Amino acid sequence: MREIVESRAEALDQLVHDPVYLGVATPKQPKPITALKLDHWQCYQDAQKVVWAILDRKGASANTLSEPVFREFETLLGVVEKMQPTAMVFRSAKKSGFIMGAEISEFVDMTEDSRVKETLEHALGVLDRVERLPFPTIAAVHGYCLGGGLEFVLACKYRICTDTARFGFPEVLLGLHPGLAGTWRTLKLADPDKGVEMMLTGRALYAKQAKKMGLVDAVTQERHMAEAIDWALKGKLKVSRELSAKGKAMNFGPARSLIAMQMEKQVAKKAKRQHYPAPYAMIELWREHGGDLRDMRKAETESFARLMTGDTSKNLVRAFFLREGLKESGKGTEHGIQHVHVIGAGVMGGDIAAWSALRGYHVTLQDMKPELVAPAIKRAKKLFDRKLRGPGDATAAMDRLVPDVAGDGVRRADLIIEAVTERPEIKKLVYAQCEERMKPGALLATNTSSILLETLADELKAPQNFVGIHFFNPVAKMPLVEVVTHAGLDAGALARTLAWVSDIDKLPLPVKSSPGFLVNRALTPYMMEAFIAMDEGIKPEVIDAAAEEFGMPMGPIELADQVGLDVALHVATVLKNDLGAAFPDIPDWFQRKVKAGNLGKKTGKGVYQFDKKGNPEKQPVEDEPDEELQDRLILPLLNACVACLHKGVVAGHDECDGGIIFGTGFAPFRGGPMNYIARRGAKDIVDQLERLARKHGDRFLPDPGWDDLLEE
Repeated sequence: MREIVESRAEALDQLVHDPVYLGVATPKQPKPITALKLDHWQCYQDAQKVVWAILDRKGASANTLSEPVFREFETLLGVVEKMQPTAMVFRSAKKSGFIMGAEISEFVDMTEDSRVKETLEHALGVLDRVERLPFPTIAAVHGYCLGGGLEFVLACKYRICTDTARFGFPEVLLGLHPGLAGTWRTLKLADPDKGVEMMLTGRALYAKQAKKMGLVDAVTQERHMAEAIDWALKGKLKVSRELSAKGKAMNFGPARSLIAMQMEKQVAKKAKRQHYPAPYAMIELWREHGGDLRDMRKAETESFARLMTGDTSKNLVRAFFLREGLKESGKGTEHGIQHVHVIGAGVMGGDIAAWSALRGYHVTLQDMKPELVAPAIKRAKKLFDRKLRGPGDATAAMDRLVPDVAGDGVRRADLIIEAVTERPEIKKLVYAQCEERMKPGALLATNTSSILLETLADELKAPQNFVGIHFFNPVAKMPLVEVVTHAGLDAGALARTLAWVSDIDKLPLPVKSSPGFLVNRALTPYMMEAFIAMDEGIKPEVIDAAAEEFGMPMGPIELADQVGLDVALHVATVLKNDLGAAFPDIPDWFQRKVKAGNLGKKTGKGVYQFDKKGNPEKQPVEDEPDEELQDRLILPLLNACVACLHKGVVAGHDECDGGIIFGTGFAPFRGGPMNYIARRGAKDIVDQLERLARKHGDRFLPDPGWDDLLEE
């Protein structure tokens, strides 16, 4: 043991590019296995005849089980099987973790079940070879170990991880369930109830949680990883699987049927079977085959193949790549931002400041009085306590967030974000004060949700450094941030802004200054049509049910109550002023409700009454949702998206789909509004818009941008 520790520096120099993440758990006197010349694996045998296989996928910041990686592993395995070493240890040289999962892009073109099954069966055969090796196999894991990565380590005899490791099966988020033996190998090790729950939710578990449920044999700190591996090599690592009473019961058919029924009821509260079939398929797989793992293995492959070639998975995979594309728009630029100053400590400004501090920035938060800043600091503490688990991390984040009534932070800030009331004259006053004190090269940003940047920038001395950074509420949960441009914005300032937004773990979407930008321009007609339908006497529950049947996470009435009716009214008023007859009239009752102070969830009453837990009190809907009502809600949103594309508010279809999915929650299983248009057919939608216009008014008239789609 001491020899391994003493030789770590020499071994690390030979083994990896980023030695921090292999700690002391490296081989003594490593000798390269000369029979192997691989791009993605580094293979050594140490003085104890232990083979170390270290995955370092070439040209990537994270390891995934891509086809080249897996093909090389198969070659590696063939050589090692002939060597008959005393043991085999698997590690990763990547900072991000062990293996992040399968390479999703390789499945995109698979449209036939037979091809998917052939690919899976080959990969399963390779993992079976790992499980059958006649010597101990040890997966030494740090960081993320997800999806196919977790299925890889489940084939090993021992699983040892650092205390910061995370394990999970995120396949359900792509419309799938595990497909490389994850379903049944998990049940060999873990309590069935915990294992099935893990696969149904896609939620990643911390190391100690994984140990408690039986997925991991030992949890240690990186500096003790070598000792833990040594214990496993010597057979001293005690592995026991003690099922709970519920876990034992779940191995019997009648109990599985009963519990599966309960699981389906819970899933149905969040996802409809026709929209998201994967969790239901996972439950069915376990209910029918959980008592016979051999049958479950075969059924898993067939079920996975059906899901993979289905529309839901294809569209959710599309949504995954849309997210990756938005991330990429923030890459490649050094933003140089260290200090962020936020002006306005209301809900939006305070939460923007808190999120920036959470992500490691020094932040000063300004408002007119200390008592206006105090609630924001209180909310920030709750956020830090919830998000930061390391010792002292929450305290450090609180230290980075400094109340600043005097506004002294303006002089030091690299980025100043204004989040005051939505009145141009007040915002311009703030800008004038900032420009007198801010340092050269600093960025000045507005969080406006609807005011044109040309209006706000017309009196600025340096409009080239003025940009829109539009966060959505709640800041901690909404992933999208619209980065709003205007004709006078410097390209370098835009690139820095995109890079900073990406750096705080948000998805930056460049949009041109235009009424409502993209998200509010599309979302507000959807909500206004819901209010107009209410004006006609249709119950709000019926309206919400129609939207939810389409696949929206919540209906437009409930969404307006959640956002705040005052906020919805303000955006609608701005859009009505800017767009005129192209935007629907705002119902009088809606304006009266806001004037009376019934603003939604935040006041306890809006369209709905809210209970003490903040849930809307709704009456059950008995009838099937009306298809015309569904089109009345959804088609104005689509019409607005087409208008935004036609006017160049966003660069293209992918940007539009990504922005609407991650900014509004638009039914992800449909792949975005433009993808939905392509699948349904532009002509069919235009015909329906024209029918609705004849019946309900000119607000449904198709935008000229549809002509572009009809010609494609």
